Amino acid sequence: MNNKNALHALLVWAGLGFSALAMAHGDVTPQAVNTEGLEQLGKEWRDENPYRAPYANNKQAIEIGTSAYTQNCARCHGLEAISGGIAPDLRMLDPGIEGDEWFKERVINGAVRDGAVYMPKMADYISQEGLWAIRTYLESLHVEE
Repeated sequence: MNNKNALHALLVWAGLGFSALAMAHGDVTPQAVNTEGLEQLGKEWRDENPYRAPYANNKQAIEIGTSAYTQNCARCHGLEAISGGIAPDLRMLDPGIEGDEWFKERVINGAVRDGAVYMPKMADYISQEGLWAIRTYLESLHVEE
């Protein structure tokens, strides 16, 4: 193989490698959340997590929230909500209504600093039911600072 063909082969191989890396990052578009089996909440946002125990389907809400979190939140907040420092460690959110207030405000309004979007308005993409299921999952992981 001459040098020209070797260089061409190397460039093709490198291009394939970089495209595979880019594709490995995955789809960053928020993914739909199937909330079948959970109480449907309507358009008006609740002030407090309706799926928190003693909610009858609390375990199902945690399961749905686990999947929804993994698909939509883990890429920034870390697997099992253990942050690598890019975004807040969501295991440390206050339990109860205090944490619900912060969570609700953030998922509805997102986070923008100096014109840069640090977190999209997740409520534009995921239903209230899906987001409260995520909150239920996060509370199941809660740790004190």
